[in-house]
Amino acid sequence: MTNTYRDSGRAGLVDEGEFVDILEERRRSSDLGHALRTFNPHPYQGASPCSAAELNKAVLESQYLRYVTKEIAMETGSSVEEVRKEACGILEEMSQNLQLGFIRLMGYTLTKVFKRLFTSIFVNMEGLNTLQQAIQETPVILMPNHRSYVDFLIVSYILFTYDIPVPVIAAGIPLAGMKMVGEILRRSGAFFIRRAIGSDKLYWAVLSEYVKAIVRRGYAPMEFYVEGLRSRTLKSLTPKLGMMHMVLEPYFKGEVFDITFVPISISYDRVLEESLLAHELLGVPKPKESTTGLLKASKVLQEDYGTMHVNFGRPLSVRQLCHGKINRCQYNLIPRDLPQKPTAEAQACVSWLAHLMVRIQEEGSLISPWSLMACLLLQAPITVLTEEGLLWQQLTEKTLWLRKLALDYGARLNWSGQAPDSDVMSSAVALHRSVVHRKAGRVYLVQEEEPARKRPISPEEGVTRTAAAVLMLASYRNQLLHVFVRPALLATAIHITKSTQRSELFTFFCFLQDLFSYEFIFIPDKLSQDFEEACLLLKKCGAVHISQQEVTLSDVGLEALSFLQALLQPFIDSYQMMFGYLSEEEVDVFTEKQFLPAVRNLATKLILSGELHTYEALSSDTQKNVLSALRRLEAVTKLRASEQNEYKVNKAAVRKIGDILSGKIPPQMLQTTPDARL
Repeated sequence: MTNTYRDSGRAGLVDEGEFVDILEERRRSSDLGHALRTFNPHPYQGASPCSAAELNKAVLESQYLRYVTKEIAMETGSSVEEVRKEACGILEEMSQNLQLGFIRLMGYTLTKVFKRLFTSIFVNMEGLNTLQQAIQETPVILMPNHRSYVDFLIVSYILFTYDIPVPVIAAGIPLAGMKMVGEILRRSGAFFIRRAIGSDKLYWAVLSEYVKAIVRRGYAPMEFYVEGLRSRTLKSLTPKLGMMHMVLEPYFKGEVFDITFVPISISYDRVLEESLLAHELLGVPKPKESTTGLLKASKVLQEDYGTMHVNFGRPLSVRQLCHGKINRCQYNLIPRDLPQKPTAEAQACVSWLAHLMVRIQEEGSLISPWSLMACLLLQAPITVLTEEGLLWQQLTEKTLWLRKLALDYGARLNWSGQAPDSDVMSSAVALHRSVVHRKAGRVYLVQEEEPARKRPISPEEGVTRTAAAVLMLASYRNQLLHVFVRPALLATAIHITKSTQRSELFTFFCFLQDLFSYEFIFIPDKLSQDFEEACLLLKKCGAVHISQQEVTLSDVGLEALSFLQALLQPFIDSYQMMFGYLSEEEVDVFTEKQFLPAVRNLATKLILSGELHTYEALSSDTQKNVLSALRRLEAVTKLRASEQNEYKVNKAAVRKIGDILSGKIPPQMLQTTPDARL
């Protein structure tokens, strides 16, 4: 299985012939002609023609929904008819109504928008051709990563352009509430899911039967985001498993012979929402999705967002992936139409598949020159970026060094071979003038212009302004973390433990993976392979010598080691700051709503006093990941009876995790810890 995701992206500089710019043709010919041309897709051969209304009728009349409806009626004392009526209402709110006329309207509008926003949209033709074939043979699930609202319709737009059946797309319910736009999206194939379903049994039943009916019938390809939400940090998110369970159930129950997963990696030179996302992470409320908001955002069309790459991964057979991982016979013991709780084995299989899909998305993504530069800019002291400026020559030399390291580590780089390297780097900085500017041979961080003010800026406001720029830089660095994270964990283990023993380094490597399991994507049960990969990559760049028992430092690889260690330092510093807060504060029980502003205030104070060097501790994403990690390590527990999402902290356990992370507790002690997780 180790090569499943390596095939999805050939490492190295991108071959110009592999990707085709779909906007080139659009700039040469009529937009209306493109939208109105004959659309002649080849759908799934096993599907019988079925309208959206017929699909809904089949869902409502299914044995499964009838069974659940009766059950809920008995539990609540309502009549079956009342519950059924409620199910109809849920389905009406949820269901898509895909119509070709609206796909044409969408095609016309998006052509206009994309030509304004992007210089090029590159698509890998080989991936599209294999997708076209796969769609005819089995039900297909399209799984793009989610970094921008643009992701939402780009896949449909590409498939429409190349005569491939357009998908039905799982979308968040707020989009349905946008005047006119919600209806256009519904008729372009979107079906809408509520964000917080909780324990609403009827809603779960309607949604899962709707999803399963689409898969069983091969109604259309289905597209959903395995990460569940748009990533506000441009880093992969821990996958959500609800939709994954639903799409896999028809295979587990033997209702379809096979299902094909197609991971899709969408990479941006520059993300439309970069500033908005940074402010959301700093606690500025997210603007509500509205049509007026969309029209106000039209100033976005005046900006240049560079290129976008859409890389369709190799179609993967669920039947082959699950071979030996799940025993499907157990599903024959209960009638298919009855609700069934997934077994532990099924849950493990679904989780493994979901993590695998996210890793394939990462491997297939293209890294821009700007990501390399952002990575290095963040390793410079903040005063250099805000006051003295970083020498341009120093930045470009180091970027070329990092490019070589990234290529050695198997990254795919979107670095043009047509232009001199210095031009590639200059244009990357020019494209991101909202974050950095270049003056007199130096590079400076751009701080937001404040409107004319009556009073001077307070130090705290100054921290927030710098933090917005730093978090924008960090989001572009995050796009390449997956390339370096495993060797970086090992470099950090070497630095903290000062050990050369393989067994001790492995123990500490496992601890770090466990601690950061919400920051980075690790496939379950692959610890040993991840550690071996980290050893090989450090050896490859000459940083270490490896024997059976030892990992020892070499003299030539210090630059790579210190770079890799510095890459994780902001995460370590942020986690330690929050461990300190939780183990020292008076509070034993707290809610997330209390925790986030409290640690933000503490981080601001520590930054101003010079005790904390990373602005990333101010990010709500990092703060929530720390809470999730501590819950996973059982140092924080969620109080069950609590309405408010209250947490209880075990201060001694938090202190201990902090001590392990700082190296106060040596790795030999970890093996003998009664709590195996630590």
